[in-house]
Amino acid sequence: MGIEITQWDVQEMIGTMPVKGNRQPFGLLHGGANAVLAEQLGSVASAMHAAQFGSIAVGLELSCTHHRAARDGVVTGVARPIHLGRSTTTYEIVVTDEEGKRTCTARLTCLLRPKPPGA
Repeated sequence: MGIEITQWDVQEMIGTMPVKGNRQPFGLLHGGANAVLAEQLGSVASAMHAAQFGSIAVGLELSCTHHRAARDGVVTGVARPIHLGRSTTTYEIVVTDEEGKRTCTARLTCLLRPKPPGA
């Protein structure tokens, strides 16, 4: 997928992903690739939040709205929290193209669970 996380923070997780190699048959960025980028950013941020409680984060729900196509270059995702609780987190992830135009808006909710033994 070529995802690179460029900023690590519970309040703002930022990452990039190339369009090349992540296109669907019509040459557009695959919607599933947007979903992978969103889940990666939101899950890592959720895991960082969960760690302070000795918990882990697991995905519960992901929704993506695809606003416009990306055909080349790199897209950037920015995950910001909507809710940071002890049992769930919810992040909004905004994906933009190189011109700063929004291509996708995603929302990820993670369930925080006790860390399993040996993990």
